[in-house]
Amino acid sequence: MATTGENEQALRRIMDMSRLISLALLALHCYYYCYGAFQHWDLTWPLTDKILDQIIKTGLFSSFEKARVASLAFLFISLLGVRGKKDEKLTLALPVWVLLSALTSFYFSSLVLRLSEPDRLAATLYIGWCSTSYLAALWAGARLSRVIRQRITVDIFNAENERFPQQQALVENQYSVNLKARYQHKGKIRDSWVNFINPFRGILVVGSPGSGKTYYVIRHIITQHIRKGFSMFLYDFKYDDLTKIAYNTWLDVQSEPQTAKAFYYVNFDDLSRSHRCNPLEPGTMTDISDAAESARTILMGLNREWIRRQGDFFVESPINFLTAIIWFLKKYENGRYCTLPHAVELMQTTHAKLFSVLRTQREIQVLINPFISAFIHHANQQLEGQIASAQISMARLSSPALYYVLSGNDFSLDLNSEDQPKIVAMGNNPGKIQTYGAVVSLYISRMIKAVNQKNRVKSSLIFDEFPTVYLNHIDSLIATARQNKVATTLGIQDLSQLRKDYGRELADVVMNITGNIICGQVTGETAKQLSERFGRINQDRTSLSINRTDTSISRSKQLDPAIPPSRIAALSAGEFVGMCSDNPDQPLDLKTFHCTLVNDHEALDSQQNEYKPLPVVRTVSPPVIEANYRQIKEDVEMIIFSEMERMLSDPELTHLIISK
Repeated sequence: MATTGENEQALRRIMDMSRLISLALLALHCYYYCYGAFQHWDLTWPLTDKILDQIIKTGLFSSFEKARVASLAFLFISLLGVRGKKDEKLTLALPVWVLLSALTSFYFSSLVLRLSEPDRLAATLYIGWCSTSYLAALWAGARLSRVIRQRITVDIFNAENERFPQQQALVENQYSVNLKARYQHKGKIRDSWVNFINPFRGILVVGSPGSGKTYYVIRHIITQHIRKGFSMFLYDFKYDDLTKIAYNTWLDVQSEPQTAKAFYYVNFDDLSRSHRCNPLEPGTMTDISDAAESARTILMGLNREWIRRQGDFFVESPINFLTAIIWFLKKYENGRYCTLPHAVELMQTTHAKLFSVLRTQREIQVLINPFISAFIHHANQQLEGQIASAQISMARLSSPALYYVLSGNDFSLDLNSEDQPKIVAMGNNPGKIQTYGAVVSLYISRMIKAVNQKNRVKSSLIFDEFPTVYLNHIDSLIATARQNKVATTLGIQDLSQLRKDYGRELADVVMNITGNIICGQVTGETAKQLSERFGRINQDRTSLSINRTDTSISRSKQLDPAIPPSRIAALSAGEFVGMCSDNPDQPLDLKTFHCTLVNDHEALDSQQNEYKPLPVVRTVSPPVIEANYRQIKEDVEMIIFSEMERMLSDPELTHLIISK
């Protein structure tokens, strides 16, 4: 009463009085129209008759329905203030149905008196029918007050409350990636666009297997960037799924200006459909730090557990050893034999001859002196631990097929040069991830060195299943390549996968510095971290409190996660959440999205059926591959023999020879 200002006691008296008037009017109506029956039952009384005479003068009984309608009117007035005990199980259906039935019955009860003489039987039937209908209406009206009219939403997962406005306009430029989508808001399905208008800030595509990363996102990044004239490097983990898309898209636009001039593809299984490329091309290595970076990349790719042990003696020693091998080959005869296969074979040479030959290059003496010292002082156990780690790891690459691809020069890795922009697709094999992944990692490392330079054409680097390769300093690439118009797209399945292969620190940096992110279904810590990144929105909150006499409803607004982790964990295939970055000249007010990407499945299937297969580069027979394999081994033997002969014949170099 203090809060509402109502006099509850007076209100109850008014209700009681209204109900009493209603009953009195109904009783007078029955007494008047069934007076003969009441006389027969000896229920008349002179005093009541006198009162009735006075009431008749008011015109209350001038028509049959007047008193009945007045009785119902006062009944409804009395019901307006009824506050029954609320019941969550009650619904409006039963009371409303009973009320309508009672009113209908009450109306048709008059037929008893109108269709027959008002004798005792008719009077009894009429009074009983009318009273029963009246009581039913009273019961239904009281029951209505117990129904909870304020229903808490039946959306038990709070899906509708977590919807928010999204970007509906297409915002496009010469670099953008635009994905058509649909989202739901305020009960309506609306068309929208996911606008990655600045891909140079990095695009991170996250999603568990089957979430639609490739089909809904990566394939569109490939096709749109090729059509917009990007040069491209494409890492195709499940070769040749993405390579076919890229190749056929390039065929459609190759005649247009500012389009990549050539398309190259590399794989290590079908050599007839693979170009050859030497990742250790001597012209691209300007100083010994390039050789060191290449050595680190290849050994880290072959031994992924070394990534977390960088700095250890038995990790850095093999890297220094391979660095010395690579730089020696780079310097020897102007890099004529500077290939990874030659490096693999050269490091298998006996220690005495190998160290003697390596000592001829002064630039690498500082790298090999610890090995020579251990060899001279017969610290064989330490020496074998240092060198064998590199030898055993590199021995996995001793394959005729790998040697054939790695020793050719069909193209260079400067894919975004102004003179000859190109598209390079590089495949892997899920069954040979560790071996092929290390080689691909070396290609990528050398390619990034050539690409991330000023005054080059725009380029797009797309890595499907990125954790299957090792790319040192990927964070620096994303952070610094933006000004050189290099767009980096990384596809991963989960943050834990990236942490497993790259370590926690680097994985967290990659997640945090990427400007554009699109995420399918993920769980655990990945979902939590992304949910925090997407921010919070105002959501309606309604609480309902029921006591014996009243219902208390409290409404409020509260800042809750726009996309909670549980929502990200329950996304369907093709449904994505994420955030876009914008440009100063093209601001996006609505950067966060939660939508279903729209693909024209029939059109895509039709395109795929018309795709042309990758053409045969050259006919490669097993004898040719085997001859190349033997030639590399003979080259290394010749290098050792000629260098030993040179040192033996030159008195100034004789002291470099190490005897066993």
